[in-house]
Amino acid sequence: MSLSEFNYGNGAETAYKHSLHSLPMGENYGKKSVRTLFDLRHMNVSENVHFKCPPLFVLSLRRISKNRVVSFLVGLIMTSFIMASYMLVSDKKGLLFILSHYQISPVGVGTSNGSTDVFAENNALDMKSLVKLINSKQDYTQRKVPEEKDVIETDSHMFSVIPRHFLPGIKSPCWYEEYAAEPDRDPYSSNHFFIHSKYSRTLSERLKANFHRHIRHRDGKHVRLRCLPYFYIIGQPKCGTTDLFHRLLLHPDIRDNGIKEPHWWTRKRFGYKHTKDGAEEKYSVEDYLDLFDLTAQKIQEGLSGNSSGDHRALQTITGDGSASTMWDNQYWSFLDRDRQEAEPRFLVQDFIHTINPTAKIIIILRDPTERLYSDYLYFKSANKSAKAFHQSVVKSVQLFQSCLAEKSLRSCTYDGKRYLAMPVRLHLGLYIVFLLDWLTVFRRDQILVLQLEDYAANIKVTIKTVFDFLNLGPLPRQVEAALTKLPMSNTRRAADRNLGPMLPATKDLLREFYQPFNQKLAKVLDNNGFLWSDT
Repeated sequence: MSLSEFNYGNGAETAYKHSLHSLPMGENYGKKSVRTLFDLRHMNVSENVHFKCPPLFVLSLRRISKNRVVSFLVGLIMTSFIMASYMLVSDKKGLLFILSHYQISPVGVGTSNGSTDVFAENNALDMKSLVKLINSKQDYTQRKVPEEKDVIETDSHMFSVIPRHFLPGIKSPCWYEEYAAEPDRDPYSSNHFFIHSKYSRTLSERLKANFHRHIRHRDGKHVRLRCLPYFYIIGQPKCGTTDLFHRLLLHPDIRDNGIKEPHWWTRKRFGYKHTKDGAEEKYSVEDYLDLFDLTAQKIQEGLSGNSSGDHRALQTITGDGSASTMWDNQYWSFLDRDRQEAEPRFLVQDFIHTINPTAKIIIILRDPTERLYSDYLYFKSANKSAKAFHQSVVKSVQLFQSCLAEKSLRSCTYDGKRYLAMPVRLHLGLYIVFLLDWLTVFRRDQILVLQLEDYAANIKVTIKTVFDFLNLGPLPRQVEAALTKLPMSNTRRAADRNLGPMLPATKDLLREFYQPFNQKLAKVLDNNGFLWSDT
């Protein structure tokens, strides 16, 4: 979640890898020399040599009818066209099939100077009609929040592990859980987070070394303290969530859980691999809770009176910084496919709220136009360019428009199949749709919405705002001095910076597309800064 990108005028930040698709540009097609029937260059014959056609050959040519010549030329042109078409699509059949399904019109791409009249010249997108369509869909009916019993029924095991009430006198949501395993058993040996990550295995060794010191004996049973995150930094990707999370850890009351983005609520607990192919192992709720054992151990020291600052230990908190939590409900769109549901029945926030209705939610946003370009540069692994980005944006806008012509705004925003078909993650910039859905279960005073632009301009002020929101005391002076000296996290790679900014035509298109969403966001938050009119 890079802040240093602001030094280059583009902005940036982070997330995890996402496969993008782009069509061949075709610059080299039609430029290769084609050897014809009368082309003698391949014979290495001097250009100065003169050939004379035998009279009989000339006569035979004269006898060929015009109809045959025309037929021959038409056949030759059609054959060449078919061969060229095959060469263009042979490597992109999957994407082209998807695009043809939605009847995407040809897209004209601007020249290297990024002329802003590209779309007027090519008439590939009617942005005025699209904006009008978006505005007509914005006043949709608020989602129906599922009954709590229905939420619990979807994952009875999770709700049997996590109680409905937490220990009093502790700031974090914690409780005691019976520990029935053998004393010498490694409690983290089967944790999928620790198994699949080299860094996490180091964390598990640290936890294991202190684990049995924190086991307590209560009512004839051995128990361990379990805790959930006190706060969630839920989004958005490439908006500075990583940098914000790392700076928050400077506060002595915030404990590092070792993994900033477990992505458990959105993906891991379902065994949902965020790609078009296959699935992965499911991560249990016990796997997730293990990540917060460092916090639990610190709090346990306070409860046992083993800490030099007992009261301070009881104020210890930690957070989950997964930037997918705000928007990624793709699993539910696939799960409900057989039910013919137009929109997901359940969203991530339904589960977090049912587990902990007092949770604190932090959202950090940036200009969605710049966010998308940063997202593209960060997750696209090869063949990146401003021109290719332009093509990907146009295809994605067309896909979204085709959906919006048939379905509701919320349905298109959460449509998992269409999301996987998009070359770029266009819908992640529809901040207002996601925010309004979070506000259906959490109170407005439980959600803090920040701007990356403000954060980059004055880190100290923004961090203080977050500390106040989390009900934390001020930083010690020496720590506060180090706050702004901490290196920026997830800065844009040098190779990506060398690609330069997006084309002006692309920027104009995206700003026109996102404008209606930004206007509603600014109105809901009562802050015109979220119009991003001066960025």
